[in-house]
Amino acid sequence: MSVTATVDVRPLVRNDSVHHSVYSDPAIFELEMDKIFGTAWLMLGHESQVQAAGDYFLTRMGREQVIVTRDAKGLVQVLMNRCTHRGAMLCHNPKGHVHSFVCPYHGWTFNTEGTLKSVPTPQGYGQEPSQVLDRLNLARAPRVESYRGFIFSSLAEQGPGLREWLGHMSSSFDDLADRAPEGELEIAGGVFKHVYDGNWKLVIENHLDGVHPNYVHISSVHVAQGAPDPGQPEKYSDISVRQMRQNGAPEPVWEAIGMWTTDWGHGYMGDYHSDSRLVVGLNNPVFQEYRRRLESRVGTQEADRVLGVTRWNSIIYPNVSFMSQFRQVRIVQPLAVDKTVVYTYNVRLKGAPDEMFRDTVAFSNVVNGTASWVLTDDLEVYGRVQTGLSNRQPEWVNLARGLGGDVPDVDGTLRGGTGTSEVFIRRQFGAWLRYMTEAQ
Repeated sequence: MSVTATVDVRPLVRNDSVHHSVYSDPAIFELEMDKIFGTAWLMLGHESQVQAAGDYFLTRMGREQVIVTRDAKGLVQVLMNRCTHRGAMLCHNPKGHVHSFVCPYHGWTFNTEGTLKSVPTPQGYGQEPSQVLDRLNLARAPRVESYRGFIFSSLAEQGPGLREWLGHMSSSFDDLADRAPEGELEIAGGVFKHVYDGNWKLVIENHLDGVHPNYVHISSVHVAQGAPDPGQPEKYSDISVRQMRQNGAPEPVWEAIGMWTTDWGHGYMGDYHSDSRLVVGLNNPVFQEYRRRLESRVGTQEADRVLGVTRWNSIIYPNVSFMSQFRQVRIVQPLAVDKTVVYTYNVRLKGAPDEMFRDTVAFSNVVNGTASWVLTDDLEVYGRVQTGLSNRQPEWVNLARGLGGDVPDVDGTLRGGTGTSEVFIRRQFGAWLRYMTEAQ
């Protein structure tokens, strides 16, 4: 039963603009927790984080704190992190391994499927012990599915299946997983966590925005442009310098990139960061060894195809942003209307040289660390945007860039007429309105 008051959100979204309250009104935020984060498929992590039976990690699905675990049958379970007796959190550590989940308050014990197995002095509850055990299992997320090892869950019992919902965007996960010489991925190397003072939608919008890099990140662009050329063969550690230089690309380059979006709010940016322009170390022995290992599994032609895919950020609305070429996955968790936490994970390509994963971590330090060249700029801007959107005037946020120039493209996607079209935000708000107005 929802306690959120009814809010008519339909007048808040127009073809070319949205009302500022969609970013700043706490009542709308609460409705989003029910209607979007309470029904959409949310990515929670990767199966490599729960490799063995009893492995678990903690995360959130909107307001719900959940345990992601692998049970004794080898199935991934998503359990509510709340004892069914008096409501205490079962797990506090962010990850670990257990044989069972034991409540620290009164000792109720649940197995990794969420089934209540034992209750101290069960006769004290006034019923037969078996009746207590049967009806007080842990609450489970009703739907859990995986794609290429990435775990998704939905709190809604009904709705489109994961593959249908992903649609064309499944190809972005394919792009990432196909790059592994052994065909598999794993999350490794720890996690970056950062909180920013802004609405959750800001980061999802920003990661497909092709206008802001030349302004928000101009200081790091200038530093990178003044750095000496690394020479040949380039080192993998030089990738951060080249990335900052690419952020300073002239306007015609940004205009010419591709932007694809779907009616569920997903999207990706492509045709910009090509191997010949960005992927450092094409002539480096490490890269050559990586390519040799990939070719040994899939052949030269398929390796050419895999490494020729030039996608940049992929957004899976409402809570995921990832980069295939740089092997970074970011999961967005709303905390309040003006506070959001982002978890950034590094992806290891199984079978690739160890030096490549060290580069993955190094790149993450430069781009996603809280003292990085890039993230500090973004966090500052998110805060300024949130403060501005809290003002009552002007009422409307303009999203009209490129309006009228967008064209239908592959597999039902809509492509921006230019690389800086705001089609991705318009499509996100199309999905937002769809979620927010559909009956539960």
